[in-house]
Amino acid sequence: MLDIKWIRQNQDLVQAVADQKGIPVSISQLVEWDDKRRMLLQEVEQLRQDRNRITQEINALIQKNDLEKVEEKKQRVKEINSRLSTTENEHKEVERQYKNLMMYVPNVVSPDTPKGLSDKDNVEVKRVGEPTSFNFEPKDHVTLGELHKMIDIPRGVKTAGSRNYYLTGAGVSLHRAVQQLALDLLFEKGFTLLEVPLMVRTEALFNTGYFPLGQDQTYKVAEDDKWLVGTSEVPLVSYYDNEIVDVMEPIKLAAVSLCFRNEVGSAGKDVHGLYRVHQFSKVEQVIVCEDSLEKSEQLFQEITGNAEEILKLLELPYRTMAVCTGDMSQKTYKQFDIETWMPSRQTYGETHSSSNLLDFQARRSNIRYRDINGKVRFCYTLNNTAVASPRILIPLLENHQEEDGSIRIPQALRKYMNGIERLQP
Repeated sequence: MLDIKWIRQNQDLVQAVADQKGIPVSISQLVEWDDKRRMLLQEVEQLRQDRNRITQEINALIQKNDLEKVEEKKQRVKEINSRLSTTENEHKEVERQYKNLMMYVPNVVSPDTPKGLSDKDNVEVKRVGEPTSFNFEPKDHVTLGELHKMIDIPRGVKTAGSRNYYLTGAGVSLHRAVQQLALDLLFEKGFTLLEVPLMVRTEALFNTGYFPLGQDQTYKVAEDDKWLVGTSEVPLVSYYDNEIVDVMEPIKLAAVSLCFRNEVGSAGKDVHGLYRVHQFSKVEQVIVCEDSLEKSEQLFQEITGNAEEILKLLELPYRTMAVCTGDMSQKTYKQFDIETWMPSRQTYGETHSSSNLLDFQARRSNIRYRDINGKVRFCYTLNNTAVASPRILIPLLENHQEEDGSIRIPQALRKYMNGIERLQP
């Protein structure tokens, strides 16, 4: 959420960003509703003041025993109450319309964010390693998974429908190993680890910027004001809702959790294997800090670097992409995606994402801090995917396969795999 005063002063800029992000909101209409709510609020306050003043006059007249004027004043109070009731109801409706539009206003974007319409316009800023080359015909992760009896998609579909799967045996071990590797790395870097709720109230999703635009991607718990989270970012940020926190040092949080996404609109897209599924696990980084552009950019690079370090430990080639305006979410000020080389796709596939949100989430969530002068200010928030599985298993299996179908385990994972160096089919 942006400050309405700032929005009013920068209407053209905010509308341009909304258009670039493809968000259907009229900033001029928002300002009109704001004008109307301000006017009605002034009228409500004036009517209340008039009522209080006349009530005091009535008390004075009663003491003087001037009953005729008392009745006149009481009639005037009735008229004011009637008008006040109507105006208050009108103000509530206007306030509702105003707040609804405010929920669609996008965050501004950083000056170095590339302009574009889709992920095809994202810009590569770094490449580490080169696409893996083979002197044999490589297998894809589904074939490898079946060969090693670690992935069972048919039974997942039988049990839960499309885009579902079972991991078995070594598949479970690898799935757990990459998560623990990420958690251990973040713990060493000073992150506090949390076990978080997977079901949250509607308010938490609005506050973190996932609603209203992402509502069709989220699973609702029937007959309850609860939703299954698509990322632990939601409960991690919500941990500090309506609080004043100490950010003398940035607050660094991490969690591993199951995540659930409806994937509405992705019919026929990335249907093969484990790339786009309804349920997965993710290790998430969240940072809450002071409202400093310089500090938040430093932290943005830090959390992106943490994800890159994990990919280096997994010995996987990747590239870092600056996400363009048309591929960014409503809440994001600056975003980098990390894409890992996937041989079966013959391209890089997104495996990680870093976002700097400035105070967009904190304003909605009312997360504040006191600066050195004691002034209360809104915090900045950032987040990053440290690792998401089973998607990371795609490049992990495919890049480390050998001609006989065996799979080499990267050195950094072996301690989480009981010392196993290679999986044999």
